[in-house]
Amino acid sequence: MARDKTKNSTPAKGAAGRSSEGKVKKKRFAWVPQVRDNYRMTKEVYPRLGWMMLGAFVVLLGIGLAIGFIFSNPFTFGMIGGSLGLLAAVFLFSRRAMSAAYKQVEDQPGGAAAVVESMKGNWTTSPAVSITKNQDMVHRVIGRPGVILVSEGPDSRVRHMLSSEKKRTQRFIPDTPILEIQVGTADGQVPVAKLQKTLSKLPKSLTPPEVNDVRRRLDALSQQPAAVPKGPVPKSAKAARAQMRGR
Repeated sequence: MARDKTKNSTPAKGAAGRSSEGKVKKKRFAWVPQVRDNYRMTKEVYPRLGWMMLGAFVVLLGIGLAIGFIFSNPFTFGMIGGSLGLLAAVFLFSRRAMSAAYKQVEDQPGGAAAVVESMKGNWTTSPAVSITKNQDMVHRVIGRPGVILVSEGPDSRVRHMLSSEKKRTQRFIPDTPILEIQVGTADGQVPVAKLQKTLSKLPKSLTPPEVNDVRRRLDALSQQPAAVPKGPVPKSAKAARAQMRGR
């Protein structure tokens, strides 16, 4: 009877082992679909992306081979040139992918919030704390520089929105710096592609514990959302953020 139990348990153990190996392989190659989706998204904006990457690889490979023939060692220098060409192609793809992501979200309502939410670090974003029927909106960002109100829309329409939201916020945090940034393409506004860089360069006025304290204070303000006017509802920042990730 003991032998029978051993025989019966062996196939079960084998199946469990194969199942665990399959899960490991899936996790190991989980990045492949994401890279494929990013490539497709980027190619929609830059149709010649494949040729550009191939050109960067071939040029550096050719340079390596040429130097190798001069020094009578084409194999070694060809390997070096090919490796540098591969790195150049990957670098070109990453830069074009980021640029394409910005271009896809810059015309979407909530695109600025999506860009901020993709930032690394101690940043908290509350999208569309103020919004109009023209889809002009103000997002509230909390970080080491303080509270940053980020607007989307023409200056003539969002200036009053920023002023009103600043007064509303100051009632809860009167001693915390409140900054204003207008996102757009007009003079004096910050393009979406430069928003992360602009936020990163702001002087740090708060310590991490102070940032957490400000966040807790403004939780009460978040529970009192501004009235949403009648009219078409803009796409959420979540949809725009999905574009940033290439989904």
